[in-house]
Amino acid sequence: MVIPLAKKVLLIIAPENFRDEELLHTKEELERAGVATTVASTKKGEVRGMLGARVVPDITLDQVKVDDYDGIVFVGGSGSAVYFKDKKALLIASEAFKKGKIVGAICIAPVILANAGVLKDKKATVFPGDYVQKITDGGAIYQEKPVVVDGRVITANGPGAAREFGRAIAKALKG
Repeated sequence: MVIPLAKKVLLIIAPENFRDEELLHTKEELERAGVATTVASTKKGEVRGMLGARVVPDITLDQVKVDDYDGIVFVGGSGSAVYFKDKKALLIASEAFKKGKIVGAICIAPVILANAGVLKDKKATVFPGDYVQKITDGGAIYQEKPVVVDGRVITANGPGAAREFGRAIAKALKG
């Protein structure tokens, strides 16, 4: 009997001020569904969330190999704005999308996907406010919903949607 290998998802967090629930609840839901998770950031060593969570990323962004994962997820929080124009982060997002991987982002992080060209003609959501304009400028079709799934692109609008976001990613990985 062949046991299928676990699906793998990379969770990318800001080097500071990621949103705690968006990492921890999403990760919890993925792992509950049998998905192996890896956390990446630009910084080695301990990273702090907006609400005080402390996480030591497994790898740095420079070590990311998109082919190693079935899904790439950008975690939000105010710190994730550092990735809006980060060449490496944008390259990871666009490469994952082009290779047919699940690509996800929550809170303000969908702006990263928009800037990488991933949201062109895709339904998506984002944290309310100025960020809506930023994703529509990138070609997104904004949906005022907690979680939006459009093919292999999954977006969520904030910390309250983190568990549903995690479950949506896990479901897409099975499909």
